[in-house]
Amino acid sequence: MVIPARNDAEMLAACLEALAQQTRPADEIVVVDNGSWDTTALVARAGGARVVHEAEPGIPQAASAGYDAAEGELIARLDADSIPPADWIEHAVERFEHEPDLSVLTGIGDFYGATPLVHTLGRVIYLGGMLVALTPYLGHPPIFGSNFVMRREVWQELSNEVHRHQREIHDDLDLSLHIKPWMRVVYDSRFRVQVSARPFETFQGLRRRVSWVVPTLRNHWPEDAPWARRRSRRRWKAAHRPPQRLRRG
Repeated sequence: MVIPARNDAEMLAACLEALAQQTRPADEIVVVDNGSWDTTALVARAGGARVVHEAEPGIPQAASAGYDAAEGELIARLDADSIPPADWIEHAVERFEHEPDLSVLTGIGDFYGATPLVHTLGRVIYLGGMLVALTPYLGHPPIFGSNFVMRREVWQELSNEVHRHQREIHDDLDLSLHIKPWMRVVYDSRFRVQVSARPFETFQGLRRRVSWVVPTLRNHWPEDAPWARRRSRRRWKAAHRPPQRLRRG
């Protein structure tokens, strides 16, 4: 379990409390303190987490440091403002146990705080828009950084490729763009967490989040343009297609 955090003591406490109530407890919880000057690190330790310090500011830097530090076969990711339901870990573990080819399981968020209008803007325009627009672009569902689980070998293969030292990009979209043709990403609408609506409380906040999409995509252009990704997938599938059996006359 990896949770990047910067001055998120209060919300982190709620997240850790929800993790303490899981029907299947986390094997480990890694909180990445990304230069906090509040009590984030103290709250993390009090909640049973191992604290990793990442001085370079930014979610991509903090998230990557957490994945590097994680020791489990499955690496789960929440944000400090995520509140998972009690069966969140159990649901993920069961899916991975029953689907050996599953590489990444990603879900969605239900917003709390702010107003119903803000919830709708965040859910429909931001999360819904990203899911609808980016699935055909990527060739698989986009990974939602506040709610996903990946196999350890996925990170081991991609850790040296992601743009971990850029601040104003979406680290989850960047990770999505690095997914290889042989990696299977599944979106599960039942795999949900509550997330804070604070980034969308103002138009400026929403615009700032949306503005990160273009530089994230630009990092991968034109090598990971949609047509290039489709060609890559076709080549891989052709190379791994089972040989056809000859029919006897």
